[in-house]
Amino acid sequence: MAPRDRPTGTGGFAPWRTPFGLGWMIALVGIAVALGVYPIVRRLTQRLESLQRGVQRWGEGDLSVRVTEEGQDEVADLSKRFNASAERIEQLVRSHKSLLANASHELRSPLTRIRMGLELMGERPSPKAREEISRNIGELDQLIDEILLASRLDASEADMGTIEAVDLTGLAAEECSQVNAELDLVEGTDNAKLTVPGVSRLLRRAIRNLLENARRYGAGEISVELGSANGFATVRVNDRGPGVPAALRERIFEPFYRLPGASERNGGVGLGLALVKSIAERHGGSVRCEERPGGGASFVIRLPAASRS
Repeated sequence: MAPRDRPTGTGGFAPWRTPFGLGWMIALVGIAVALGVYPIVRRLTQRLESLQRGVQRWGEGDLSVRVTEEGQDEVADLSKRFNASAERIEQLVRSHKSLLANASHELRSPLTRIRMGLELMGERPSPKAREEISRNIGELDQLIDEILLASRLDASEADMGTIEAVDLTGLAAEECSQVNAELDLVEGTDNAKLTVPGVSRLLRRAIRNLLENARRYGAGEISVELGSANGFATVRVNDRGPGVPAALRERIFEPFYRLPGASERNGGVGLGLALVKSIAERHGGSVRCEERPGGGASFVIRLPAASRS
């Protein structure tokens, strides 16, 4: 009798070779993958849900909401961008609220004086009464102008005007002549490096505000120094006034902030230096207050100089 054929191979039972066994293997692999991926997907879903809740609360008016920034992926980048945008918008809203609150208070003062003056002047106003009313109207007009300018500068997308090459030397000379201030160049300064790209009208306003501030709070002696270094042009306005305490040298650039007692003695509404800061920053520069050797204060505007072709 001939021997029977035997199956080839290694022998033994191989369940994956049957349709039923293969299905079980695929199911087990699927379960293993699901168990491994679930924590990752769940964590990602939780972060997206947290971001969604934060955006929803912020959209409902809670501008203080910030979302958690975790990781280095796209969700983390989106969270950072949301927080930065929310912070900027909250600052703008807070700034506008403060501006309106302070403006309403400051507008009452000249309006009240004008009303009282009209009541007291009678049918034949004296020259002194006319002068007082005219001065109050001028103060009111200046305040409105500064509020409008501050509001425009606060909006980063607002059109400032035509950008052109501005000669700081000529600009400073014209403004210094209005208040009899002395104008000097720092030794070794090249006039060509005192040209900056910007809006002439705004830069003139910044210099004028610093000179007006020095005239109000200084002791008569006002000087302006122009210089340049490391690709920046500087305008330094010096006075011999009482100076500014070190702890308040940042606060004086806040809208409507004035040194204690200064407003009653010297007038002003507290927007001049805030406008200087806004103008400098819109031109890519900065402004700071320093102690002047020998007494007084120095206000320094630093602006990027025009690149040479």
